[in-house]
Amino acid sequence: MAAMTECLKANNKFVYVSLLVIQTLVLLIDFIPGASPYTHWLTPPVALFLGLAFALLCGQAHPKFNKKTSKYLLQYSVVGLGFGMNLHAALASGKEGMEFTILSVVGTMLIGWFIGRKVLKVDRDTSYLISSGTAICGGSAIAAVGPVLRAKDSEMSVALGTIFVLNAIALFVFPVIGHWLGMSQHEFGTWAAIAIHDTSSVVGAGAAYGEEALKVATTIKLTRALWIIPLAFVTSFLFKSKGQKVSIPWFIFFFILAMVVNTYLLAGAPQVGQIINHIARKGLTITLFFIGASLSRDVLKSVGIKPLVQGVLLWMVISLGTLAYIYWF
Repeated sequence: MAAMTECLKANNKFVYVSLLVIQTLVLLIDFIPGASPYTHWLTPPVALFLGLAFALLCGQAHPKFNKKTSKYLLQYSVVGLGFGMNLHAALASGKEGMEFTILSVVGTMLIGWFIGRKVLKVDRDTSYLISSGTAICGGSAIAAVGPVLRAKDSEMSVALGTIFVLNAIALFVFPVIGHWLGMSQHEFGTWAAIAIHDTSSVVGAGAAYGEEALKVATTIKLTRALWIIPLAFVTSFLFKSKGQKVSIPWFIFFFILAMVVNTYLLAGAPQVGQIINHIARKGLTITLFFIGASLSRDVLKSVGIKPLVQGVLLWMVISLGTLAYIYWF
């Protein structure tokens, strides 16, 4: 076993390229009519699992390429998903979840501060970053708030590692729990959008659950992601940091533009929007492989028990709180 592991590590770049090529070919073959019975196995969760297995068994290969490609491919894929959505239906879905979105963002930050600082005694910056990532949109929120907070690289790594581990778990666990609870497409989409951290895992879980769940989850999650901007300004005020650049997730606005184009300009040719949307889904699947392959043993070691406990407890609070809101209100 040890010899096999060493062999995989020594040839990790070859294994990486092989996995990437195989997945790309499978996704391309899926465009051939009648080929879906042979390609349907390659779902977003499977792609993430392949990436995770590769990273843990073979180590990282091309980490810079992985990071950059996953970032931009995710953004392009999310914009492409907008071509499969109707603006009016999306606004109706987003409006319904807006009230709880506002409440949950503020509540998560406060509860995170209490659990991290008062109960677990996690250092200030790491605790704040984990709370920010849980409250809004995972790694994107941490990346935006970190420079404003003047967080150290080690604190950023711990917070990102905590969120990454929980994201990977959520993508596999949430659809299973949703089916077990008998949640409707709309209910699951709302729950996933608020309770799962990163946009990639939210979209992946929504796609695994169903078409309507994907639309609801994507709309609510991207609405929630806009809270990065006010959070960054509030962080600057609270921690007295001036002159720090705020990272704005511009791709969200292109996602909205794609919905506008699909609703008003492509109404007479819906097949165009459907093709773009289909390509975007394939892009999302490959994105999750890149994200999974970005994990490393060093990241897992750096997380530590207290930050991970804070992340898990906060995640449980927001997950159970969202379920209570869905079923009782």
